Amino acid sequence: RFDVAILIGRFQPFHKAHAALLAKALEAAEQVIVLLGSAHAARNAKNPFTWEERAAMIGATLDEATQSRVRLLPIRDYYDDRRWGAAVVAAVQTAVAPGARIALVGHLKDASSHYLQRFPRWQFVAAPQFDAIDATSLRQIYFESEDWAATQALLGGLMPASLVHYLKGWMRLPHYEHLRSEHWALEEKRRIWGSGPFVTVDAVVTAAAHVLLVERADAPGKGLWAVPGGFLEARERVLQGAIRELREETGLALLDSTLEGVLKDVVVFDHPDRSLRGRTITHAHWFDLGDCRLPEVAGADDAAQAAWIPIAELKAMESRFFEDHFNMLDHFLSLHP
Repeated sequence: RFDVAILIGRFQPFHKAHAALLAKALEAAEQVIVLLGSAHAARNAKNPFTWEERAAMIGATLDEATQSRVRLLPIRDYYDDRRWGAAVVAAVQTAVAPGARIALVGHLKDASSHYLQRFPRWQFVAAPQFDAIDATSLRQIYFESEDWAATQALLGGLMPASLVHYLKGWMRLPHYEHLRSEHWALEEKRRIWGSGPFVTVDAVVTAAAHVLLVERADAPGKGLWAVPGGFLEARERVLQGAIRELREETGLALLDSTLEGVLKDVVVFDHPDRSLRGRTITHAHWFDLGDCRLPEVAGADDAAQAAWIPIAELKAMESRFFEDHFNMLDHFLSLHP
């Protein structure tokens, strides 16, 4: 037996296969730390529940004695494997005694399980697959529900009973209808365009301690803040596409040559899970205008508004950003240590 067992996942939502993993962790060690991924991000059709709601879900499946053995901690997505791995280790180190024998419990499913191999100092404890249950299918059942009795019957075989009741109550919250419409919008886009891979371009523009952002006008991500950007056209270079999207969405009236002269960095963001639309590889361009008067901007195209936001306010806005756009800003502007 180990001193501590670690279980990592998003649990969106927690289901019986997750419960089997947690049971395996409880067999392996007296204390278990469950790390809840995708914490602090905006709600979306793939990540509908906050980390606090997921912690409540998991806690509701445990008796009082077991609850005292399980600690639930949030972990944000960095879309950078090394930063994410370092954050996981740091979170665990704050919760365990020095020299503790640590087990990492998980199931090697496919390429998405590669994160389990990033912690060589922990002993990996492999768990068998528990039926063919996946959270993606559960979310599809949940958001496409037209008859709760039929939905309850489907979910009842896949989730602990207490969580089926939790989801029924959660349907009455305003989040449900909004995310349901997001789900259907994504399904329609996949029907038309497929699931990628797509190539996109983004423009991070800074000036006088501000960054230029847009509020998305349409699903997915309606109402969330984002970096100006979009899909690369067939005959464009990536820099040309980034400048075009920037101008279309914000009306920024600067010459191409001016923007090319203040281009500070270009980074490819290619994490397989960075976009809800499917495999999307983006080229993010950082243009730094320096300490100048903020140019006039106005939202257009698929942007409800464009605005210069003080960089000092971005950390407090983390849960209001579309997909990985906060992480993109964090990469260039070092918002988190």
